[in-house]
Amino acid sequence: MSTTETGSSATTSPQAVWHMFDRIAPRYDLLNRVLSLRRDVAWRRRLARSLTGRENLRLLDLATGTGDQILHLLDAGAPIASAVGIDMAPEMLVQGREKIARRGLAERVSLQEGDATCLPFLDGSFDVATIAFGIRNVGDVPGALREMRRILRTRGRALVLEFSLPEGPRTRAAYITYLRHLLPVIGGWISGDAAAYRYLNRTIEAFPSGEAFCRLMREAGFVDVQAEPLTLGVATLYKGDIPNTLPGSA
Repeated sequence: MSTTETGSSATTSPQAVWHMFDRIAPRYDLLNRVLSLRRDVAWRRRLARSLTGRENLRLLDLATGTGDQILHLLDAGAPIASAVGIDMAPEMLVQGREKIARRGLAERVSLQEGDATCLPFLDGSFDVATIAFGIRNVGDVPGALREMRRILRTRGRALVLEFSLPEGPRTRAAYITYLRHLLPVIGGWISGDAAAYRYLNRTIEAFPSGEAFCRLMREAGFVDVQAEPLTLGVATLYKGDIPNTLPGSA
């Protein structure tokens, strides 16, 4: 789990966000499991079942952090020939590269520093683009979605996994209570950096979800956009495809 806010302000500079992730990098994966009660594992597996039906996929994972989403895809048996993860927090990438090396996947998976709003890849370079719990941390969300659209080939697919608020009033109230009062305490205790979790609730409450986010994906050029609420709406999986604009193209 992550937040774009490290102080009392509703926004902060991208550099402050990267430094925050660097500070919590050693315990980032543990915190994700604890704070989500391991539901993040199920959500990531659900994303894996939403890949395109192609084989030998070329995957780009934005805001990859420690590469957790890529590894979950591979563990699920996804037909990925090669994967690239990008992130702006170098210490997160260090953690990810160590995990990848331990798994013997260095020739198949690479992690590099990169900005989701200015991807260093040619048009149509990938079959699938994913971003899990990172789109809230991007300063220019429409710009990042347009970049995802650009680097995907014809009939490619974008998959966005992000936190959201439940629709049911009682569930929503209970979840907001957890976000505002329990999560900062637990996150701060485990990570040693309470500021990194203190304002997570604001990013979730303010971020567009459901149809509002689907609209952003359509405006970026995706078609057949869908939103699938997960675990009573605590998280949502968004899917958007690239149209087959070139007849007979692969």
